[in-house]
This record gives sequence, structure tokens and C-alpha cells, in this order.
Amino acid sequence: MKRSVEDHAARFDRAADSYDENGTPEYRAAADLVIEHAAPEPGDVVLDLGTGTGAIALALADEDGDVIGRDISEGMLEQAREKATERGIESVTFGEGRFREPNVPDDRSVDVVVSNFAMHHLDDDAKREAIETIAGLEPRRFVLGDVMLFGEADPDEPFYSPEVDDPATVGILADALTDAGFALTAVEPVHEQVGVLVAERSEPPESESA
Repeated sequence: MKRSVEDHAARFDRAADSYDENGTPEYRAAADLVIEHAAPEPGDVVLDLGTGTGAIALALADEDGDVIGRDISEGMLEQAREKATERGIESVTFGEGRFREPNVPDDRSVDVVVSNFAMHHLDDDAKREAIETIAGLEPRRFVLGDVMLFGEADPDEPFYSPEVDDPATVGILADALTDAGFALTAVEPVHEQVGVLVAERSEPPESESA
């Protein structure tokens, strides 16, 4: 991470009021794909990491299940809570949490984990640790939308901000997912530097599950 968690939280606190107005077409396309691929079933618990103002968490809210939204920015979380109240949505809870410390209550199991445009703030080692933490929650599916490199990024026209962002190549992310016990089931390029990855938990061999 090129800046501290506190620095990132403060930056998003300042941007919270206008954040929803500034999304790029690529950001919105990735968010739509994350929502589509999350596909929670009735009764599922969904964890949205880097929930921001709650766009994905609220879109996945369902009376038959629960959504847990986690973010490092209290300003963003306030916006998310206001949206939930305005829409009368009670099946979503928002609170502080991060990739490596998602703060999921001990009595809750997580079925689906989603994240959009958040993990790229971590360096590659921290991304791997984050994915291992997510795998430890034992969800059946993890859907990641993010800034990610499908080829060499143009240093003169990067999609991301080099001073605060640290995107990985798709290959690095895919290796981290498979090493953590996921099987990569879909790769959705949105832009040469933006995409969505869908990972499902790998089933153990029959000899181990018997």
C-alpha cells in the first residue's frame, strides 16, 4: 500500500459526499458485473469489502438474506447508511472493516464475498494476504471487480493513479486465488486495465471429503 490505511480513509472521507457522481463508465460496468456474478441465493450472507457508499451491497440486499458492508472510511459508511435508511432496506449492516480484518461477527458464516475497485490500493503481497483471509471465511464464491492489468499499462495514460494505486496483473491475482483454494471460473475484461474475476471454492478430493 503506497499510503497508510489512515491516509486512504481520510481521502475517501473527503470524497464521500460527491463519490457517487464521479464514477467512470468502467467503474459502473465492473460494478454491474460484480452484482450479476455474485448471484446470492435466498438466505445467503454476502460480505462486501470496500463497500464505499454501498452501491453493490444495497443492490444485493434481499429480505431472505443479509449483506455485510465493510469499509475503512466512516464518511463513505455514513453515505451508505443514509441510502439504506432512505430506501427502507434493513437487511444490510455497514461498519468498519478491511480486507485483512473484515470484522465479520464470529457467529456469522459468509456465503459470497464481493468487492469492487478497492483491492488495488494494496500491494501484491497484501493482496495475497487479503485473498487468503477471504478464503478463510469459506465463501463458496468471491467476485472481484478492480483495476487490474491485462497487459502492460501505458505509463503516459494509466487508468489508475500511480501515487495511490498499485494494481496487479490478472496473472498475479489468478495465482493468489488458486493458491488460496479457489477455482477461477470467469474473467470479464472491462478495459485493458479493469476487469472482474469470479472465483469459486474448489471442492476437496472425494477421499478427503468422505
